[in-house]
Amino acid sequence: MRRRRLRGFDQNFILFEIMAEIGGMQLETNSVATRKFTAILERHGLAPLRRTNPQTMQVNVGKLCNQACHHCHVEAGPKRTERMVRETAERVVTLLERSLQVEVIDVTGGAPELNSNFRFLVERARELDRRVMVRCNLTVLFVEGMEWLPEFYRRNQVQLVCSLPCYGRENVDQQRGSGVFDKSIAALKMLNQVGYGSGDSELTLNLVYNPVGAFLPPPQSALEARYKQELQQHFGIVFDHLLTITNMPINRFAAQLRRWGKEQEYMGLLVNHFNPATVAGLMCRHLVSVGYDGTLYDCDFNQMLEMPIYPKGSARPLSIWDVHDLAELNGLEVRVAEHCFGCTAGAGSSCGGELV
Repeated sequence: MRRRRLRGFDQNFILFEIMAEIGGMQLETNSVATRKFTAILERHGLAPLRRTNPQTMQVNVGKLCNQACHHCHVEAGPKRTERMVRETAERVVTLLERSLQVEVIDVTGGAPELNSNFRFLVERARELDRRVMVRCNLTVLFVEGMEWLPEFYRRNQVQLVCSLPCYGRENVDQQRGSGVFDKSIAALKMLNQVGYGSGDSELTLNLVYNPVGAFLPPPQSALEARYKQELQQHFGIVFDHLLTITNMPINRFAAQLRRWGKEQEYMGLLVNHFNPATVAGLMCRHLVSVGYDGTLYDCDFNQMLEMPIYPKGSARPLSIWDVHDLAELNGLEVRVAEHCFGCTAGAGSSCGGELV
């Protein structure tokens, strides 16, 4: 098959084959970024967007990370000092215990494993018989003093969601740093060795794809098949599912779009591909995001934009110390802005991959 290059972005982008084979959407030039998300919801009879009972508590333990990826909406890195302290972690566990409708605690960062309260949160959540999901960057397994992680994951039946934006070295290293691909492959092999990715529902290993350029992810199922073929054939690696996540036009990725001169065009792409069928499954409706300081948000993206949840009639943001049970958030209106087009474009996007 003839190879096509995406001009203006990554001249070495190797997923062009997938885009051609399975219909990945390309950048459009017609920008309608000035149209507001709420107006689009109203046009489809979907406004206002309201929360349902939270099923997932996503806990961001801070911005410390051993990497500094170009697409990172958290703007995490090795020099970040924001991190969750023990008092906050203990309150998170108390709130989890009281919130019986919450089935999953989703621990993220930064690299959440680098927080001193990581083990405490995971072990206490498992004692409460909740499923624990950890968003792992893979290379953290090779940070000095982290040799215990694979066995810890296995013993606590942690569901792993691991970043791997491509199955080839050049793209991964460009987005995440030199040498990251080789370490990621080595980490995946270690996780396979302790039982992850073999189809055991208690040792789930999912990978995450983020587009390298200014386009939407290709269809998730077809890309998953390609990943499985490439990783098995070249490295003997197995995993359960691939999750495709749209890059949000905020923070580092927004800065990258501005450098390319493509910010307005990317917003046009997102708006033009608004899909009303995605709205029912938006993660902001059934997930609550907890900041490292205990502030509550509708999602991790709102957290990074400092858009907290406000109780009705109050100008003070809600925190984990203000609520007895997360069910109290049921019915509150979700705070939205133009970045929300990222979750409703095409097949939709969430921390669990595509929506429809």
